[in-house]
Amino acid sequence: MTTETETHPGQGPESPLGQPAPAPVDWNAAPIRTLDAVEIEKTIPHRYPFLLVDKCHILEEKKRAVGLKGTTMNEHFFQGHFPGHPIMPGVLIVEALAQTACVLMLSGGGLDGKIAYFLGIENCKFRQPVKPGSLLRLQVEMVRMGGRAGRARGEAYVDGNLCTEVDLSFVLAPKS
Repeated sequence: MTTETETHPGQGPESPLGQPAPAPVDWNAAPIRTLDAVEIEKTIPHRYPFLLVDKCHILEEKKRAVGLKGTTMNEHFFQGHFPGHPIMPGVLIVEALAQTACVLMLSGGGLDGKIAYFLGIENCKFRQPVKPGSLLRLQVEMVRMGGRAGRARGEAYVDGNLCTEVDLSFVLAPKS
């Protein structure tokens, strides 16, 4: 058995198991809808100073979204992290990715009265620092979604450069 991919006329490349390779993802596709800060606050419970998504473009319902977070020197975390060399804490970048995933899941309807809680953070890597004045692009794709739990893959970029990548797992629970 060979592990090389095969290409058949009229079909795309196949994986080693003979399944069609997934189509490449276009993260710059036109959104099917966009949520501003007011709509995001209607969707998830986070509020300033812990609301870390300014805008969210839904590219594919319940599947893919791009969140945006503009950073300024006025952000509370830059004051102490680190004086003279301000960078956004990595855990807050992960939180911003998680909030983008929450907006993606909860804004499409069908989950009214639910809230998402972290179950796990895996394969997290911080590639470069995020400095004041950066526009953080938060790309999130749902990998698996069940009735009560799911997994998402998140990547954060500044100026096209990968800053953070992470696999997130979560559980949906009733709001109390």
